[in-house]
This record gives sequence, C-alpha cells and structure tokens, in this order.
Amino acid sequence: MSKAVYQLEPLTCPSCIKKIETTLSKTAGVESAKLMFNSSKVRTEFDENEIKADKIEETITKLGYPVLSVKVS
Repeated sequence: MSKAVYQLEPLTCPSCIKKIETTLSKTAGVESAKLMFNSSKVRTEFDENEIKADKIEETITKLGYPVLSVKVS
C-alpha cells in the first residue's frame, strides 16, 4: 500500500471536502482519501498495482482543484 499527500490551492468551501473525498473513494485502487480543509491537503492510501499517484492527481485536477505538490511514500 502506498501513501501520497497532495497539496492543493487554498480551499474556500466545506463542500469541496465531500466532493473530493467522495470521488476519490469511488476510484478503483484508492483505499482511503482524507482532506484536511485548513491545510488544503489530501492524504490518500492506494494500491499502486491498480492506480498511480499521478492518476489520482489528475482526478483531483479534473474536479477543479489544482494540485501544487505531491509527496509519495
């Protein structure tokens, strides 16, 4: 299981949290997604055999939330 933290541009609405978390939780290979509103970071756990970190980044960006940086571990 791999982990990644995505730094987003500052979020302005609490509904953003639900939108991002719901979409990522329905994405194949993503085991968990937790968004921290105050820091605008998304922490994910995913199966690298099913999905790569850049594909998760692409999914977040397509929702309208630019990713500023990614830390994969």
